[in-house]
Amino acid sequence: MKSVGVNLFSLRNLIKTEDGLRETLSALKEMGYNCAQFSGAPFDAPIIKRASEAAGVPIVLTHVPLSDILERTEALMEEHASFGCKYIGLGSLPRDIITDEVRVKSTIEALEGAAEKMAAGGFSFFFHNHHTDCYKHGGETIIDYMIRTCPHFNFTLDTYWLQFSGLSVTDYIKKLSGRIACVHLKDYKITASQNDDGSVSFSPIYAPVGEGNLDFGSYYPLMKAAEVEHYLVEQDNAASFPDPLDEVRRSILYIKENFNG
Repeated sequence: MKSVGVNLFSLRNLIKTEDGLRETLSALKEMGYNCAQFSGAPFDAPIIKRASEAAGVPIVLTHVPLSDILERTEALMEEHASFGCKYIGLGSLPRDIITDEVRVKSTIEALEGAAEKMAAGGFSFFFHNHHTDCYKHGGETIIDYMIRTCPHFNFTLDTYWLQFSGLSVTDYIKKLSGRIACVHLKDYKITASQNDDGSVSFSPIYAPVGEGNLDFGSYYPLMKAAEVEHYLVEQDNAASFPDPLDEVRRSILYIKENFNG
């Protein structure tokens, strides 16, 4: 993997200030990461530029508010150009419109319009999948509707959420070949906890790459063939651990040991 980074949402508690952002990026570089995705703090282009340049870690993708994408498309492109980022992302669709077929499809149509403007300006729009995008209207999942009707959409393929949704990670890597320059490497681990009545409950949680059940060994060759450029570790719950940086450190150690090509 030539470009391996972290989605900073994983470390959102560490990047609340410019100093925190710069120090976090520097720590990631020391671990062996060479890029990052900006997410998890208010989008402020001058702060991102200064921190990224000071740490020597480029920002290759962002997650920005839906309203900015739809209402400030040109300004957003200028802001991203200021820190050298060509990939503009949306983290998710608003949940309150998911079950409303008219509203969700009109929002997707508007996003396709913004994505077309971005493409004309030399940028690319990336949509990050969740399980909510697997809600169906007329027998078709929302994500498949996007794939079918939005030629200017690219996708930040998230391995955990495909697994959580009951979809095949392998199938969607193949289906989205050429449209997934960025992927989220997020592992899927089953944990057990004891309830007050003595019974045991099992549930999936996010985990460092290599510590869960996802078969990254089989995904990696497919991702290379699908023209993935940036492999971005994301562990949503890392921020809740006493040492969030140690969580992502374990992921880069696994990646270095297992994926060198």
